[in-house]
Amino acid sequence: MAEVALPQITTFGNFLDHKVKRINAVYGGAGSGKSMAIAQEMVLKFLEEDNIRILITRKTLPSLRITAYTMIREILAQLGVSIDLDKSNLIMKYRNNVMLFKSLDDPEKIKSAEFNYIWVEEATEISRDDLKQLNLRLRRPNKNGQNRMYLTFNPIDAYHHLITDVIDGTSETAWKREDVAVHHSTYKDNKFLSEDYVENLLNLQKQDPNYYRIYTLGEPGILKNTIFTNYEVFEGEFPYKGDIFYGLDFGFNNPTALIQLIHVDEELYLRELLYKAKMTNADLIGALREHKVSNSSPIYADSAEPQRIQEIRQAGFNIHPSEKDIALGIDRVKRHRLHIDPESVNLISEIRGYHFREDKDGRVLEEPVKYEDHLMDAMRYAIATHIKVKTAGSRFPVIGGTRKW
Repeated sequence: MAEVALPQITTFGNFLDHKVKRINAVYGGAGSGKSMAIAQEMVLKFLEEDNIRILITRKTLPSLRITAYTMIREILAQLGVSIDLDKSNLIMKYRNNVMLFKSLDDPEKIKSAEFNYIWVEEATEISRDDLKQLNLRLRRPNKNGQNRMYLTFNPIDAYHHLITDVIDGTSETAWKREDVAVHHSTYKDNKFLSEDYVENLLNLQKQDPNYYRIYTLGEPGILKNTIFTNYEVFEGEFPYKGDIFYGLDFGFNNPTALIQLIHVDEELYLRELLYKAKMTNADLIGALREHKVSNSSPIYADSAEPQRIQEIRQAGFNIHPSEKDIALGIDRVKRHRLHIDPESVNLISEIRGYHFREDKDGRVLEEPVKYEDHLMDAMRYAIATHIKVKTAGSRFPVIGGTRKW
């Protein structure tokens, strides 16, 4: 078997080479490199071992596509390795090895299968029963050694089953310690992080002690003071007609976030259209055209960027500065039932974690934590400003004419 040299390798080598067991919890803070380390490990096994089946999974397929699946494909592209790829079914083949990407939203998808290696990305999304079912699938004969499961996650809740059953092993349902290996990491373990990213993580200490514990120190926390509970991940047919408008949060080092909202029968339907860093205004204008944003549908954008707004307006879009009052925006969002498209994985992740700050004495403050909130800002801009315009009967200029709400 040929040895593979990866162009970048994280600082997890000693653990992966010597300390792994059947169940391997690889957890810690944001940006620590844990997902990249396991993705590289899966690629190495895929290319170097013989007659193996690998399962890579998350709770939902859209989130799996944009995270682990994309990461694996990028690593293979860096290596210049030619594989057989079934894009429709998300199956990769190399010699007599197979790598499958399956979601766990329907457990029946894996019940009849057997694997040598399993990687669960964002493992806090899965239930205790999901984990038990995956362990039952880890039974395929393996002439290369021991079958293994890898769980990568941020420790968002001290009472989550991954903490009590796997990390601490203190619950009645804890896994046998001889079957479990644990690796903890933080941003300090990843030398490839930008200074801006590290600064954002360190600033969490001033904003929210709980977020600082989870995402900077990689220690178990307890998410509380949730801001929005008035939403559901919508599994029905998504409407594409109604009162359509958009929210836009500008970014460059941080992601630019674009959300589409459709108002139908007093209900709001939301879709994430764009969540991407390093976008210039020219890139953004191209993305608006690619997503077929109408020149008559209003876009409500961060009012702190008037020059960018003006350039986008000159490109033919009906864009306007937004209402910026955070408390007012949160109040207006709370008045509506929100239905979120299940493929909007960043939007779902942000709204689940969006919560009010808490000071060092445990007092809840009337302001949200400023971390991973780009789509939340875009949503607030759109809903707060659009309601104000409609209620006031105002007129906004539209390219080529005017429109009354």
